[in-house]
Amino acid sequence: MGYNIATVTEDGETISSHFGMAPLYRVYRIEDGRVVSGEDRAKPHHVQHPEHGSGGHPGHADMFAPITDCRVLLCAGMGTPAYQKALDAGLEVVLAGGDILATVNTYLDGILQSDLRRVHQH
Repeated sequence: MGYNIATVTEDGETISSHFGMAPLYRVYRIEDGRVVSGEDRAKPHHVQHPEHGSGGHPGHADMFAPITDCRVLLCAGMGTPAYQKALDAGLEVVLAGGDILATVNTYLDGILQSDLRRVHQH
């Protein structure tokens, strides 16, 4: 049974260092342990609205709407609220950066390590 892996990117080639600033998801379909296809999906932009106060992050849930069919999210860095929302959405979050396809393949090889130091306080 196949599944999808999402990455966040600004240029379509490297994993973005900040989840909230990346305009795109690059989503890969995985079948039999290998990438069979990929597509770009627009990622809603996170906007902090003043009326919600400094502690509110109302836009995070909507930011995951385009990847509800994904099982894994690869991201080079994200704030604590977004990280928690991703986990709440049922995503396996792996924090690692670099070339998108190389990182996806390292994940598929079972050797990619998630670096929780990449979660920053927000």
